Amino acid sequence: MDGRVRMAPLTWVAGAFRARVLAARLESEGIDAQLRGALESPYGLTMGDMARVDVYVPEDQLADARYVLLADEIDATLAAPSDWWDAGAEPPVVRHRRHLRWMAGALLAIAVLGTFLGAVHHW
Repeated sequence: MDGRVRMAPLTWVAGAFRARVLAARLESEGIDAQLRGALESPYGLTMGDMARVDVYVPEDQLADARYVLLADEIDATLAAPSDWWDAGAEPPVVRHRRHLRWMAGALLAIAVLGTFLGAVHHW
């Protein structure tokens, strides 16, 4: 053989950033990865086929690479709520109630102030 390694398609992702993150993840597990597609586009497209980046791995590492993808998908599915972007934020219902309290207080203050000013004006 002439020293070339046969590469097999693993998956594709939309956008160069996601592709580079995936390649880094694979390489952290000792799997060589090649990216082919819209990597150096000056427009930075991240939608549709124009943003498609194909990820290739050596044929002899394909099973391991699929295992890494599966493990990452399972980890993302089973992530604890503290790993999510809105963890620790108040539930929308609590925020909504707080806004209602402020609105009710403001309307009450306006009503009292209006009544007071109306009484002073008639004096």
